[in-house]
Amino acid sequence: MNRMLVTVCCAAIALGVMALVSCTEVPEPVTPSYTTTLAATEIKNSAFEEFFPIHYQTFLENNDDSQMTEYSGSIPHEKHLCEDPPKGWKYCQPYLKNLWMGYPFSYEYNRARGHTYALHDVLEIDRINRYSEQAGLPSTCYNCKTPKMVEWIPKYGDDFWIMEFNQFREELDLDDHTIGCATCHDPQTMDLRITSVPLDEALKRQGKDWREASRNEMRSLVCAQCHVEYYFQDKKFGAAAKPIFPWDLGKDPEDMYEYYKDHGSTTREGFEGHFIDWTHAVSDTPMIKIQHPEYEMWYDSPHGAAGVACADCHMNYRRLDGKKKISSHRWTSPLKSAEMIKSACGQCHADKSPEYLKERVVFSQQKVWGQLLAAQDISVKAHEAVRLASEYQGYKRPDFDQLMINARERIRKGQMFWDWVSAENSAGFHNPAKALETLSRSIQYSQQAVDYAMQATNYGIAQNLEGDIKDIVPPITEHSRKLQQSQEHLDSHEWLGYLPLLPEADLIWDLNRRVQ
Repeated sequence: MNRMLVTVCCAAIALGVMALVSCTEVPEPVTPSYTTTLAATEIKNSAFEEFFPIHYQTFLENNDDSQMTEYSGSIPHEKHLCEDPPKGWKYCQPYLKNLWMGYPFSYEYNRARGHTYALHDVLEIDRINRYSEQAGLPSTCYNCKTPKMVEWIPKYGDDFWIMEFNQFREELDLDDHTIGCATCHDPQTMDLRITSVPLDEALKRQGKDWREASRNEMRSLVCAQCHVEYYFQDKKFGAAAKPIFPWDLGKDPEDMYEYYKDHGSTTREGFEGHFIDWTHAVSDTPMIKIQHPEYEMWYDSPHGAAGVACADCHMNYRRLDGKKKISSHRWTSPLKSAEMIKSACGQCHADKSPEYLKERVVFSQQKVWGQLLAAQDISVKAHEAVRLASEYQGYKRPDFDQLMINARERIRKGQMFWDWVSAENSAGFHNPAKALETLSRSIQYSQQAVDYAMQATNYGIAQNLEGDIKDIVPPITEHSRKLQQSQEHLDSHEWLGYLPLLPEADLIWDLNRRVQ
């Protein structure tokens, strides 16, 4: 009996110890400490290769622009074209040029390539006016394209944001000054850091300091420097064109829609004080352009809520020299190979095959994509309904003006919610529930816009909105700054006729070089 009692007691003690161990919090991983001989102000990517050759090797893999996943990937193409690469992709959004009518995004909107192409792509894209000395956009556009920001902001302060974009072209080295090491790392210690002024200030407004963040938090916050929604500040509120993250009321679409209601200076009736990115040329609606809210989509997702960092999935661990395990600095989708799925997703889902995991991702994306296209179509219909109503010559309701204000407000909100998912680069997978809810609301708001416009005309325009939207308003497949210099082009589509004819002009800038 005594021997049995001792055995039972020992077993109980062992179980107790095991329970205590299992309940003990796993310590925060400690980042290895480094000491380089680089200057604290070093920003050139090539300067880091000597100290971290293996990491640098993976960084250069971002140059690979030859592979797509099911819905995304790296092959550069125009996102509105449903063609085979290199022009388009099978999952396209044919109405992008229609929905952004009158805004530079309607000139060109391409699949984003790797971060090593960031400067190349922003200097070449038609959204920046290369036919003029004046770019038409401020230097704010460099904020997420280059670590030169580390030099420019101390030099120019808040005056930098509104400065002319084109004046900085010739300072840039397309390889050494693209997004890279110094964007996220202190050159001397390699500690993760935040170089983004708007993120630093957004966190301060929330009472947070990234310098006190855990290592795991930093492995997402460095991505939040750019993979977020932001806007260019109205000068009424501070430094003109300064990038601001609209997080003060929360990070969801409804929160940001409310935020934008009082961060502008327009006096337009019904939209007093609203922030406006541009006014849609066809429906005359004050619009909001959403950027790429990956961080806002992720933070309360199943993965985000569980503490899975951006780097866990997009910087999978690799062994390249037979010994050291490193975080890959090829920032890309893990769906590009079974090996990447194993090293990224397999850390938590070890009991599932790469094929199964990929199928589950694509399953979620298929559901979201169908609703994304539905929201796109009804948004186009809403713009057309308001266009028809504003030009209607028949009987109009006594409250016509208020109904039209209501219609335009719903267009604004519906398209913003569609764009929230459209601009987010995961086809909804980063947060399927939020993506589907956001698109559901988008469809409701856009349909309300159609209803208000029809009510305003006592349903006089209803017959003009019957049928397939692609028959009512064909997608615009071609449009650019050069084409807008042609009256024949503007006459080729009814919606294009609402744009002004641009003066004839030749190309002045080719990437970071002046051609004339």
